[in-house]
Amino acid sequence: MRYLTSGESHGPQLTTIIEGVPAGLPLQADDINENLARRQKGHGRGRRMQIEKDRVNIVGGVRHGTTLGSPIALVVENKDWKHWTKIMGIEPLEPGEEDEIKRKISRPRPGHADLNGGMKYGHRDLRNVLERSSARETTVRVAAGAVAQKLLNQLGINVVGHVLEIGGIKAEEPNYKSIQELQEVTEESPVRCFDSEASQEMMDAIDNAKKKGDSIGGVVEVVVEGMPAGIGSYVHYDRKLDAKIAMAIMSINAFKGVEFGLGFEMARKPGSEVHDEIAWNDEQGYYRKTNRLGGFEGGMTTGMPLHIKGVMKPIPTLYKPLKSVDIESKETFEASIERSDSCAVPSASVVAEAVVSWELAKALTEQFDSDRFERLKELIEQHRQYSKEF
Repeated sequence: MRYLTSGESHGPQLTTIIEGVPAGLPLQADDINENLARRQKGHGRGRRMQIEKDRVNIVGGVRHGTTLGSPIALVVENKDWKHWTKIMGIEPLEPGEEDEIKRKISRPRPGHADLNGGMKYGHRDLRNVLERSSARETTVRVAAGAVAQKLLNQLGINVVGHVLEIGGIKAEEPNYKSIQELQEVTEESPVRCFDSEASQEMMDAIDNAKKKGDSIGGVVEVVVEGMPAGIGSYVHYDRKLDAKIAMAIMSINAFKGVEFGLGFEMARKPGSEVHDEIAWNDEQGYYRKTNRLGGFEGGMTTGMPLHIKGVMKPIPTLYKPLKSVDIESKETFEASIERSDSCAVPSASVVAEAVVSWELAKALTEQFDSDRFERLKELIEQHRQYSKEF
């Protein structure tokens, strides 16, 4: 499985083409729209979320609610495009129109791709960089992830993203009876947090940052249950599944760190308090007595729940902008201000959920025959039984 995305933040639409999804997977627009709506929620989101009501249009690869095995094409229109048709138009500008638009950006924002991207591609108008580097692109990554989640759910694999920390406020370790409970509780929280007391403190911190024209970041976690053991590889460095997931998490805008299980805490503990003892019984087969490694050993899944954390820095677009340098005059100015959020950690947990889902679905379709979904399902059930009896 693979996909490409295309489109700019204020362009007419965002597009993704997905290849490698098995034929025969039930798929409808509502399966995707639900996650698009989840991405747009969350305390601290900006005015853009009031403009865009993201809905997907499936324009290829699905017939009568079932995938065909051919590439799937998904389109999400930008409703705000009507206000940007001149600024972001495809056709060349007429004489004099460039002066009329007056939206050329020459002041790069610290923490963004603006300056480095301008240097790389030779853009003197930094809007050519920021339009594509915008987190708006994650819209269609969530759409692609929703397709992957549909496949995983049909295979008995559940993926849930939630928030552990915002602005230095840490939630209590969630004590949930099932992954379904974790999902139900966090879906009701404006900050996608299981701890109701911490949720309120997080919202207060977001409001305080907004009043100051500032932004705050946080930590999200993705939990996965039902993933079979032995998915991934120890043989080659670039086929280790935890490494692929780490790359996927780091590819999300503003993410700067990844942990599995205890993560960096392992550096402060002896091996006896890090590694998970192996046990076996008739009902489960092999299992671990603890899950400190987060469901991975040797680049492969252990059959235990996966626990993946990612740290998101504060959004660098500030309404109290930092100092920068104009690339034309080389004079010091305050950086350009673009419409932004004071905190996007809650919605980032949905994006993290999507990219992890994609890597898991991709790993399964690479390891097993996946032309037909029913065949894939059959092989994975056989693999589960084999692993239990090994």
